[in-house]
Amino acid sequence: MFTALIAASEDETGVAAEGENKASHRVIADHLRASSFLISDGVLPSNEGRGYVLRRIMRRGMRHAHLLGAKDPLLHRLVPTLVREMGQAYPELVRGEPLISETLHLEETRFRRTLERGIQLLDEASGDLKSGDTFSGDIAFKLYDTYGFPLDLTQDALKSRGIEVELTQFDTAMEKQRDDARRAWAGSGDTATEQVWFELKEKHGATEFLGYETERAEGEVLVLVKDGKPAKALMKGDEGALILNQTPFYGESGGQVGDRGITASAEGGRFRVTDTQKKVGDLITHFGVVEEGEFKPGDAVELDVDHSARTATRANHSATHLLHEALREVLGTHVAQKGSLVEPTRLRFDFSHPKPMSDIEIAHVENMANAIILQNGAVQTRLMDVDNAIEAGALALFGEKYGEEVRVVSMGTGVEGEHDGKAYSVELCGGTHVRRTGDIGLVKIIAEGAVAAGVRRIEALTGEGARSYLTTQDTRIREAADLLRIKTEDLVPRIEQLLDERKKLERTAADARKQLALGGGGKSDDDAIRTLGEIKLLARKIEGVSPKDLRGLVDDGKKKVGSGIVAIIGLSDEGKAGLVVGVTDDLTGDYSAVELVKTGAEVLGGKGGGGRADMAQAGGPDAGKADAALEAIAQALSEQAGA
Repeated sequence: MFTALIAASEDETGVAAEGENKASHRVIADHLRASSFLISDGVLPSNEGRGYVLRRIMRRGMRHAHLLGAKDPLLHRLVPTLVREMGQAYPELVRGEPLISETLHLEETRFRRTLERGIQLLDEASGDLKSGDTFSGDIAFKLYDTYGFPLDLTQDALKSRGIEVELTQFDTAMEKQRDDARRAWAGSGDTATEQVWFELKEKHGATEFLGYETERAEGEVLVLVKDGKPAKALMKGDEGALILNQTPFYGESGGQVGDRGITASAEGGRFRVTDTQKKVGDLITHFGVVEEGEFKPGDAVELDVDHSARTATRANHSATHLLHEALREVLGTHVAQKGSLVEPTRLRFDFSHPKPMSDIEIAHVENMANAIILQNGAVQTRLMDVDNAIEAGALALFGEKYGEEVRVVSMGTGVEGEHDGKAYSVELCGGTHVRRTGDIGLVKIIAEGAVAAGVRRIEALTGEGARSYLTTQDTRIREAADLLRIKTEDLVPRIEQLLDERKKLERTAADARKQLALGGGGKSDDDAIRTLGEIKLLARKIEGVSPKDLRGLVDDGKKKVGSGIVAIIGLSDEGKAGLVVGVTDDLTGDYSAVELVKTGAEVLGGKGGGGRADMAQAGGPDAGKADAALEAIAQALSEQAGA
């Protein structure tokens, strides 16, 4: 099974899989396979959980690539061979190849920096040890904690030299760090109150959720929570939480934010719900403040969800499903949800993809989602067992925990490809959704960017939010066109023309500033150049020239003096100064631009400077001392020239 992978590793590294290198090639082949299968299943490298397991597997393979002398990231170059050998038996590899390659490449690029730094530090710390000695566990922990060099890599690196790590010391240091961390957050509000939810769940059981069918209902107060503890009552002005036997309020989960609204009692009590959370799975908890009256356990209450917020949230949640499927169709089936946020004002969707989306891809995704919205088809929900739901084509989120029975949400009808005539989007989801896709109105993607390695994010608006956004954009376009006295359709060409004209004007202005600076504002060339002994010095302080133009001015100045030294200080509006010193080639054996620029920078309040003997640059915060800095350079030249 691994012959082809080992052969590919040999070809890429130029190292035969024989003798002491045999094991390294085998580790690379096996760990490449394991890493690629995990990534294709939706796991991405991280510092915790399954992601940390993946990262350790990847890094061990990458370290062996380093041992074989690979100068550049290796594992991602072996992915095509893996897909060719195993993709037929495991099609997920084919679909996920771009994500696998990009993830491996980014991770190995980062790891190589960590590896080089860690091995250098490890060599320094273990240089005096010989075979049979023990390496300090405290130092191993420092390498891990401070420099990100994992223990297993320290052990691997020392194993070849017959040196073991003192694990007791390492474990002690690790436990001390954990104890310090516990003390740092122990007693905080969230942590101190977390235990109470377990106790309440055991006593009262789960909350029955009624919100799929209604936004209004009646319920009974089972318990009140204040300051993290059960309370006998909540009075006017008190902040706390209500737990009821049943509720139409949706508790935050699956990326959908919790409902807000009003809870009222028959005695005139009024509790404003500002957030609803699910605690320990299915204990729906209503957080808020008592605005009128009081609330006690056993009270019968009326519950009224904020209709406008729920409606907008439903639209955004349903749009997220449509965008997810559209992304899979446009970018590929390697796309998998990596997180989402669904709230009344917007939606955010994170997904696996190795590179930025193009404008054309974004527009295509948006158009596909809106085409399904315009169908105005009914959104269907069914209760099914997990296996049957997935077998029927429902998308399940990797890592999510599902009960024996799940809600399957399907919407839209596909019009091309494998979706033709079938349900367009089918997902397992416990959130709330629109009744018909037309209720979404429209969807507009307003941003796309990176979240982490191999993970992208889109943000979008729906319904009134999208309409308002487009209206605002249209108004801005019209205002810009009016300012330029053109039609809106001519706006882009006109802006391109203006930008081109601006670049030409900036070049002309820069050339003019250079000529003015070198011309001395009306002074003759003889006045601009001083002679110190046998050395010519052209010294200037100028305003309105960017630091990047100073080097060009110095080059022009060197041509002007023929043989000599040029020192130019540029003054910024913020009161800072940039200094560039140039020495003509015939004098670099006797004079150093680096030394001269340091002399001037010291007067300007700066430190050091850098460059070559013929050109060096520095700066300082005190532009008011520009004349003194130029004079200091002249004085240093006079002393060196014996003038």
